[in-house]
Amino acid sequence: MTERRFDTLAVHAGEEPDPATGALDPPVVLSSAFAFADAEDAAGRFEGTRSGPIYTRWRNPSVEALERKIAALEGAESCVALASGMAAVHAALTAFPAAGDHVVAGGSLYAETARLLRGHLARFGLETSFVDTTDPSAVEAAMTPRTRVVYVETPANPTLAITDIAEVARIAHEHGARLVVDSTFATPYHQRPLALGADLAVHSATKALGGHGDAIGGVVSGAWADVECVREEGVRTCGAPLAPLSAMLIARGVRTLALRMERASASALALAERLAGDPRVERGL
Repeated sequence: MTERRFDTLAVHAGEEPDPATGALDPPVVLSSAFAFADAEDAAGRFEGTRSGPIYTRWRNPSVEALERKIAALEGAESCVALASGMAAVHAALTAFPAAGDHVVAGGSLYAETARLLRGHLARFGLETSFVDTTDPSAVEAAMTPRTRVVYVETPANPTLAITDIAEVARIAHEHGARLVVDSTFATPYHQRPLALGADLAVHSATKALGGHGDAIGGVVSGAWADVECVREEGVRTCGAPLAPLSAMLIARGVRTLALRMERASASALALAERLAGDPRVERGL
């Protein structure tokens, strides 16, 4: 699967013919609960020694198909899908730190993410230092023995500031912290944070991944153990699973991600070239 081109993965990854019906498109499984063959089967599923769904708040076949697709695009071991981009951000930020710990975050962040760190999480004893992450020395200077997470958006919302993921990952890991990257604007088509050293890649799937403006969702990808911590925090404990129908709509949108990103990039380049050649336009900082 990893040898396939990105656009092929976007269409086919995570989707296998349904064994019960042979349907080529994964069915939308709307059931909230699932039957067990017997008590032994039930015990095995709850213990994790047997595969199979238990309850849609924990796992759902339709959602798992999307998770496999995103993991393939990110080059990740695992992925968890949540009810919104902010649910994904919240779970990624709270899965590892505890009260009294410290986060280093970018100075340019989506407003709700900044509000989460400055308000809600601060009330529960999580301290955050906001720095210009485009300057690695500023990240280095902000690190403390209590720093558990470095959180950046790149490109940032709304400034489009670019952070050197590999360098910031090196700094975070030297201090025993994880690097979480919100890569929503770039999408896996343009940027794969995990390949550059990040521990978790976060996306609001509502944006370019879904692409049609008809579904809200979020995803977090990374190593299996880290993703399971995020799943435990955001899906099982906080109760923010992605709805199966939304999973199907987002997966459908991802199929055209490569085509849409190619056209969007070509349009952006044409606009930039036109503006650069217009004497009425001045370049600013």
